[in-house]
Amino acid sequence: MTRGVYLVVSLLCLRLMCPLATGIFMDKLASKKLCADDDCVYTISLARAEEDYNASDCRFINIKKGQLIYVYSKLVKEKDSGEFWAGSVYGEQYEDHMGTVGYFPSSLVSEQHVYQEANKTVPTTVRNLQKP
Repeated sequence: MTRGVYLVVSLLCLRLMCPLATGIFMDKLASKKLCADDDCVYTISLARAEEDYNASDCRFINIKKGQLIYVYSKLVKEKDSGEFWAGSVYGEQYEDHMGTVGYFPSSLVSEQHVYQEANKTVPTTVRNLQKP
């Protein structure tokens, strides 16, 4: 009986480690993005959330209605994709989320202030998370 329990526990542990070892690959949202600079680190605009949004996966951020968001890049819409922007939340009441950058649907926000034009087209890249 004890042997069977060890076997089941071992198989469960192995199964849980499998996704970590192989990684989960997701489709790219777009091939290009618009930024103010080559590294997409400068703020393009400040937007206000018009609706709540719950992130669908780790690439996205949660936003709440009325929340201010710094926008860093805008994905170039492709034929069947939605239109997404990348940004981070702003404001003292959202301190626990500040600094977290992720995508959100542009249709759920309104731009409040444009700091600079997003006139640089930059390819989106997939980072290799494995160490060389």
